[in-house]
Amino acid sequence: MASPGPIYCGVDVGASTTKIVIVDEGGTIVGADVCKSGVDYQAAARTGLEATLAAAWLGEERICATFATGYGRRNVDFAGETRTEIACHGAGCYHYFPHPITIVDIGGQDNKIIRLDKSGKRLSFKMNRKCAAGTGAFLEEIAVRLDLDIGDLDRLASSAEKTVHLSSFCTVFAKTEILSHIRRGESPGDIVKGAFQSVVNRVLEMETFEGAVVLTGGVAAHNSIVAQLMGAALEREVLVPPEPQITGALGAALLARENNR
Repeated sequence: MASPGPIYCGVDVGASTTKIVIVDEGGTIVGADVCKSGVDYQAAARTGLEATLAAAWLGEERICATFATGYGRRNVDFAGETRTEIACHGAGCYHYFPHPITIVDIGGQDNKIIRLDKSGKRLSFKMNRKCAAGTGAFLEEIAVRLDLDIGDLDRLASSAEKTVHLSSFCTVFAKTEILSHIRRGESPGDIVKGAFQSVVNRVLEMETFEGAVVLTGGVAAHNSIVAQLMGAALEREVLVPPEPQITGALGAALLARENNR
């Protein structure tokens, strides 16, 4: 339950899911929701907002400001302003880790790498949108090829006895390569772990990583093995926010609060 006073809303409309976060004046999350974006981003945002408000026992009139971000941010008709995904993921991660960090956001359609200094100011960012390899879409295609539910991938990979190497980063070619592994009798779990390792390799080739690394996004939220594999490759712990899938929406809400002040 939110304390009396103003509240602020952040909406992150991604290609796959829409995330809503409401924070109070102190920056504490008082409500959040994740729903499928579908084909009507405006309707998804409205549905998510209503669900969030209802669960938190809040009225929409309490919201002082709403910022939208993400792929469909311009479709949120109740948002006063929009902000880039880079700014919002930066603000959301810095909220939990207020020191120099490199943020890795693995989304459904793209990957983002954002470097922040000790004050939370952005130093640089990179984005991969050229190919689905290394994203959530890549993992979804792998699940389809192996006739698995996407929710089973993390469990299978975590119990795998070995990692089947996938030489191709391309989603199309990787699916063909997987057929060869199946024909040779490789287990689904070992193949899935290889797919996760491929995602990690794809991300790591985008940037030189120094210092603390923070992993966010839906892939991180549902697949803890990604942080483990990335940590093993970097030879240090990879940090993960409490709810990595809603970090962008949290950042949008925090930026709305700061702007209102």
